[in-house]
Amino acid sequence: ASIGPSAGGSVYSPAMTDFVIMVEKAGTMFVTGPDVVKTVLGEEISFDDLGGAMTHGSKSGVAHFVAQNEYECMDYIKKLISFLPQNNSEEPPKTKTDDGPNRLDHNLINVIPENPLQPYDMKEIINSIVDNHEFFEVHELFAPNVVVGYGRMDGQVVGIIANNPMHLAGALDIDSSNKAARF
Repeated sequence: ASIGPSAGGSVYSPAMTDFVIMVEKAGTMFVTGPDVVKTVLGEEISFDDLGGAMTHGSKSGVAHFVAQNEYECMDYIKKLISFLPQNNSEEPPKTKTDDGPNRLDHNLINVIPENPLQPYDMKEIINSIVDNHEFFEVHELFAPNVVVGYGRMDGQVVGIIANNPMHLAGALDIDSSNKAARF
């Protein structure tokens, strides 16, 4: 969790971790700061624009989640941990659900348009099929032409990777390919 400033060599560690959660207007990560950028390139840039939560959440992809405050950051951590095993030799935690595995959703037929050139939102389909319509999206702001995240089906944790035709017609580009492969 990046809840404050981080600069220099210490920034390499978060970039190599499995998940990074950054707090808007508080967390920043960059190797060299705005003063160095101004000296070397002659350009002025703010701490936030150079290495803030939104920059890393939407452009670089270093931040998997962008929280509005510290409380939301902790909520992300709790939710994420609920999908993960405690160690590599365990299975992910299974939960009880009252959402029947054989339920039908008659609205699914209306999500995909008859015209193959018309976009549709893959998140609608995902939310429809996972338990209790709860999909925990990872990297929501980065490369939106691919959707990745966690859900549950019959109480069992599942990882989901899907192209999203709502953005770039769901075409794979470098960022979306990296996003899917990293997940």
